[in-house]
Amino acid sequence: MNVLYFLTPKAEVEYINIGSSVRQGLEKMRYHGFAAIPVIDDEGHYKGTVTEGDFLWALYNDNNPDLKKLEKIELKTIMHKKYKAINASASIDEILNRAYNQNFVPVVDDRDVFIGIIKRKDIIRYLAGIKTDLPEFTDDDKAEKTEAAPTAEIA
Repeated sequence: MNVLYFLTPKAEVEYINIGSSVRQGLEKMRYHGFAAIPVIDDEGHYKGTVTEGDFLWALYNDNNPDLKKLEKIELKTIMHKKYKAINASASIDEILNRAYNQNFVPVVDDRDVFIGIIKRKDIIRYLAGIKTDLPEFTDDDKAEKTEAAPTAEIA
């Protein structure tokens, strides 16, 4: 199976530049309600992911959390590189291994340029045979449609 089947393209993904301040990153994550967000450089290369935990540790280690101070701290000083990107030619096993511990898997091209993410929920939906393009249905319809849902197989 092709990795790109699951890809949410960069144009549809919120990300932040590595040169941004901690405050900018915190505000972006708060606005969008994310627990983690990809970090890229000016050339579009994936550099890591910043998480809620990274922000909490930065605030805790500062002992005096002040939004003005957070404007002066660069995001790259608090982010971790635990979220490793996969290449667009990666195997489904590699995607599953990464998605097991991450909400999303960053994807890069052959030049290591960030091209998007694969969301864990999209993988789960696929494996469960849930079609994402179907309209919402009521509880009365749920039993009937659930029984008729096809099972998914990974090639």
